[in-house]
Amino acid sequence: MKQKLPSETPVYLFLGFLESGKTKFIQETLQYPRFSTGEKTLLLVTEEGELEYEPENFANAETVEIAVLDSKEQLNEEYLTQLQLQSGAERVVVEYNGTWSLQEFFEAMPEGWLVSQVMTFFDARSFLNYNANMRQFTFDKIQNTQLVVFNRYSDDIDKMELHKIVRGISRRCDIVYEREDGKADFDDIEDPLPFDINAPVIEIADRDFAFFYRDLTENLEAYIGKKVKLKGLVARDNRLSPFDIVIGRHVMTCCEADIEYSGFACVLPHEMELQTRDWINVTGTIAFQKHRIYKGKGPVLIAEKVIVCEPPEEQLATFY
Repeated sequence: MKQKLPSETPVYLFLGFLESGKTKFIQETLQYPRFSTGEKTLLLVTEEGELEYEPENFANAETVEIAVLDSKEQLNEEYLTQLQLQSGAERVVVEYNGTWSLQEFFEAMPEGWLVSQVMTFFDARSFLNYNANMRQFTFDKIQNTQLVVFNRYSDDIDKMELHKIVRGISRRCDIVYEREDGKADFDDIEDPLPFDINAPVIEIADRDFAFFYRDLTENLEAYIGKKVKLKGLVARDNRLSPFDIVIGRHVMTCCEADIEYSGFACVLPHEMELQTRDWINVTGTIAFQKHRIYKGKGPVLIAEKVIVCEPPEEQLATFY
């Protein structure tokens, strides 16, 4: 009889660079009786650091099977399915290689694998250097995480520098600074937006569009009914009515390779001869409603005033 995978398999992802503390944390997690209550667990290890696992100390060692992926070629649906079937795993714990794209793992996940938790670990002493030289991997490991842990933190490390880099990528995740003695500081730094969201008219400066767009998509309820004024790049589509455009900018979140146009729907106050790549100053009110560019509802700027203008000096929007 052909074996079948469970209909749902929870996946716990532990991300970060080599020697960032992933192995130690996973070891302690699997030693914790409340986490290891008898479920068959497949522990996928995609890089090997100085620390080695001690299965004999797991709370339920007989239920855990460790599989080491020696190369990225093994990161495919067929092989991962085979590993799960062989182990009979009911859940998967992954220590993920810091220089592998997270998207590659998502694309390789067998049917039924569902990401339940994502945690990212960094060595606070070397993080700034890694970020300066491998920004794309830093971004990749933070953008989808629920928690960032800075290990080996001490008072001589500028907490604000670490905070700003994380918040430049994600405003959703929690941040913890863990010291050598095991004590942890939870990040409580207030992170005000670079514009006044409570102003009668929220004015978005050219340098702040990336922050505005991200907060709009992550915190839409706070903007519904608010009036905004911004400068944006027009995109038109023949499928839209003469009154409908998309307004946005090209945004770089990580590096030049990931520059993309980020925009949202805008309803003009009257028909205008606007073309794709025109720049406009627009004032209008944010609504949440159905629009053809969305599969359902989304943010829509109901424009009151639109003026064609010159491009800004810096046309690319960034978080820096």
